Amino acid sequence: MKSIYKYLCIIPAIAIALSSCTDMNQIPEDRMSPETYFRSEAELAQYTNSFYTLEPNVGDFRWFMESGELIQHETLPREIAGTRPLPSAAGDVGWNWGTLRNINYYLQNSSKCTDTYVRNRYDGVAYFFRAFFYYNMLTKFGEVPWYDQPIGSADTELLCKPRDSRDVIIGHIIDDCDRAFDLLLPYGKKTTEICAWTALALKSRATLFEGTFRKYHAGTTFNATSLSGDRLLEICADASRKLIDEGGYRLYTDTGEPYRNLFATIEPRAEEVIWARIYGDQVGGRHNANDESKTRFASMTKRFANLFLMTDGSRFTDKNGWQTMGYIDECKNRDPRMAQSILCPGYKQMGQDKVQAIALNYTEGCYQFIKYVMSDDYDAFRQSRASMPIFRLAEVYLNYAEALAELGTITQDDIDISVNRLRDRVGMPHLSVADANSTPDPYMMSEEWGYPNVTRSANTGVILEIRRERLIELSLELVHYNDILRWREGKVYEKPFYGMYFPGPGKYDLTGDGKANVCIYTGKKPSGIGLKFLEIDKDIFLSEGDKGYAVRFGSDAFKRTWNENRDYLYGIPTNERSLSNGALSQNPGWNDGLSF
Repeated sequence: MKSIYKYLCIIPAIAIALSSCTDMNQIPEDRMSPETYFRSEAELAQYTNSFYTLEPNVGDFRWFMESGELIQHETLPREIAGTRPLPSAAGDVGWNWGTLRNINYYLQNSSKCTDTYVRNRYDGVAYFFRAFFYYNMLTKFGEVPWYDQPIGSADTELLCKPRDSRDVIIGHIIDDCDRAFDLLLPYGKKTTEICAWTALALKSRATLFEGTFRKYHAGTTFNATSLSGDRLLEICADASRKLIDEGGYRLYTDTGEPYRNLFATIEPRAEEVIWARIYGDQVGGRHNANDESKTRFASMTKRFANLFLMTDGSRFTDKNGWQTMGYIDECKNRDPRMAQSILCPGYKQMGQDKVQAIALNYTEGCYQFIKYVMSDDYDAFRQSRASMPIFRLAEVYLNYAEALAELGTITQDDIDISVNRLRDRVGMPHLSVADANSTPDPYMMSEEWGYPNVTRSANTGVILEIRRERLIELSLELVHYNDILRWREGKVYEKPFYGMYFPGPGKYDLTGDGKANVCIYTGKKPSGIGLKFLEIDKDIFLSEGDKGYAVRFGSDAFKRTWNENRDYLYGIPTNERSLSNGALSQNPGWNDGLSF
C-alpha cells in the first residue's frame, strides 16, 4: 500500500503540504507538535479547513461524472468509452489515503482542546469528511480497508489488512454522518461550510446509493450473495424526511425563471442549497461553464431532451411523430425546466436583449446547455463564477421518493411533499402515483431509449417518473454517473448519442423568428447571408447518412463498450496489491496477472 506509506510520518508536518486552503506552512514547527497544537479554536479551524480539498474542484466542472447518454463533451471519458486501463499505481485511479490519514490524525489529537463547545464543531467537520471520503471510495472501489486511526510505520498488520466489506464501510459512513450531525447541530448552517444538515444529506445520498446498488446488482458478481438493501433504503427515507421536516430549507422560487436562476448565481441560494462550492480569485479560482456552453463542444443529447414532459403533464414521447420532430416544434409547450436547462428558441443570455441562436457548429447537432451560464461578462475561458451545489434540498426530495418507491411503500402524500414540490416550482401538473403505476412509460424502460433494468413491479411506473424528475432536476450536478452505476444501466453508454432530427440537407430556422440561420449541406457549399454552414459527414453526422438524428461520436473510431462484469467498479492498483502481499483482493473482471 505504497500510497498509505507516503503518509506514515506522525509528525504534524503532513499538515504543511495538505492544501492551499491553509497557511499551516507559516506556523513554526514547535507549534505544530501535537503536544502544543490542537488547543485553540484557530488551530482546529485551520487544520480542518484542509479537509475541504475533498470538495469537487474546478476541473470537475467539465462534468466528467456527467458525460454519457445525457451530455457529451469534446472528448469521451475512458469510463464511458470502455477503455479504462487496469491501474498500476495509486495515483492512476484515486487510491489515495493522505486526507484520510490527516482526518484521523486530527481526531486522535483534537481532545487537547479543552473547550468542548469549540472542539465538537470541528470534530463534526472531521467526521463528515471521513464519511464523505469513504462514500467516494465505496462508489469507486466497493470494498476498501477501513481506518479510523492514523497508521504508523510499525503498524504492519493494519497496513496490509484486507479490504473491509461494503456492509462494514456503509455502516461506518452512517455512523460518522450521525456523529457529525449530533456534534454540528448547535452551530447553525452556512452553504459554504459543513453543517449538521450536510451530514444528513450525505447520509441520504450514501444509503440510497448502496441500497439501490445492492438491489439492482443482486445475484451479479458485485452482490453475489444478494445482500439486501432494504434497510439502507429505510435509513435513506428516514434521514431524508428528517431533513425535509426539520432542516429549515425550502425550494428557491423567487424569480420568473427560478430553476435557471438557482444556478446562474455567484452566491448560493441559501434557502435551498445545503452545501456549495463558490468560485472567485480568492476562493479556489474560476471555472468554465459559460465557455463550455458556447465554444467547447459540450452538448445535451436527444435522450435528455425527450425526458421533459409537455406542459399539461403528458409525455412528449407519447406524441405521434416525436421521433422525427424538428427542434422548433419539439421545444414547444414543454416543462419549463427544458428552456431553463438547454437553449431553446427565443433564448436570451442573462443581461442581453438579443435572442441567441444555438451554436450548432459546437454542439454538432445536439442541444446547448445553459444551466450555470451567467452574463457574457463571464464568457471568456475559465472566467465563470457560478456557484456549484454539492447538496441541495431537491436531491433530498428525490432520494426520499426513490427510496420509498423502491421499497414499495410510497404513498401519494410522499410524492406531494417531494416530487410535486419540484413540479410546483415550475408550474407543472402533479405526479399521480396511481396514474404512473397504471401506465408505466414504455419509452423510459425501452432498450433503445430507456433504462430496461428497472424493477418490474406494481411500482414500476412511479419509479420511472421519479427517475425522470431526477434526470431533469439534477442534470450537471455530478450525481448521474453514480445513478447509472447503482441502477445497473451501464449498457446505456453503448447506445448512440443522438441530437436533433434533420430530414435532410437544407436551411433551418433554429431561433423561431422565421428566418433560416443554419444550412446543412452535401457537396458544394451553398451561398447565403446570416447562415452557419455545416457539411454532412464533416461538420455534422446524421444517423441515416443524409438525414436523421445528429450523432456525437458516431464513427467506428468512437465505438463504446461496457463490460457488465467489470465496469461498475474500478480496478485495484496492481502496485498496491503487490505491496499488500495479496491482502488486497482485486475487483471482479480486472485480471492483473497476480497469483494472489
